[in-house]
Amino acid sequence: MDMAKLAEEHGLERVGGRPSLPQYIKQLITRSDFTYTLAKYRMQSENERNRLGMLWVLLRPAFSALIYGTVFGFIMKGATARPDDFAPFVIIGVFVLEFFNTSMNGGAKSIISNASLVQSLPFPRIVLPIATVFQNLLNFIPTFIFMALLVMLWGARPSWDWFLFIPLVILFWIFNQGVAFIFARATVHFRDLSQVTPFISRMIFYTSGVFFDLKVMVEKINPALQPYADWQPLNNVLAIARGILMKDGVIPYDYFWHLAIWAFGIFIIGFVFFWQAEERFGRDE
Repeated sequence: MDMAKLAEEHGLERVGGRPSLPQYIKQLITRSDFTYTLAKYRMQSENERNRLGMLWVLLRPAFSALIYGTVFGFIMKGATARPDDFAPFVIIGVFVLEFFNTSMNGGAKSIISNASLVQSLPFPRIVLPIATVFQNLLNFIPTFIFMALLVMLWGARPSWDWFLFIPLVILFWIFNQGVAFIFARATVHFRDLSQVTPFISRMIFYTSGVFFDLKVMVEKINPALQPYADWQPLNNVLAIARGILMKDGVIPYDYFWHLAIWAFGIFIIGFVFFWQAEERFGRDE
């Protein structure tokens, strides 16, 4: 007698087996409280290790903006296609991309750094990268407020356009989550990728228009590459954020639907890509 068929007839499921996609989504929804609690606990525990606590959430991107602004704004002045309002330009770039970098790097380690949890408890493993990115979102909210206050020192003033940050942050969150899904699974199969991921995120950081206007730079190098600037998702985020916040900024509204296509596309691909390997997580490769 086929034991697998017999078990199936009696409603028994294989331990660690991968559920169907609808069942997987249902399990994820039922674990929403666990996901939120895990993200909140990690945020508190990580910050409690330092004397300044939550203040480091603001200080890390602030110090980065100061260092990069000094190097690219003064030492290398004129070497890049930098705009006139360089200080708020860099502040927005560094603060916003911090959300992406922490989500990508944290997502890459979300499974391999929680091996004991994965091996000991039954739950959808996708909860771990979701909790990681949600934790980064919670950190990003006070960072965003601090960023807006800093930019106001260079003439920016609150306006109704600031409400556009709501759809922008949501789309950016969805995009970062999809990226985290992909890297979370990839590092399980290729452990050495976790060592390379910081360099990948740094390369993306330097080539996404944080310190220079990507459209102007591409125009100088090769105008035929202009679609790259228009469809580069991180440049879309930065261009919209700068258009909203900076004094005399122009909001590229068409970048919203560019970003929406990227966000939902990467999220769906990443979700399915992660789900397909669900039963492999927690096993010795």
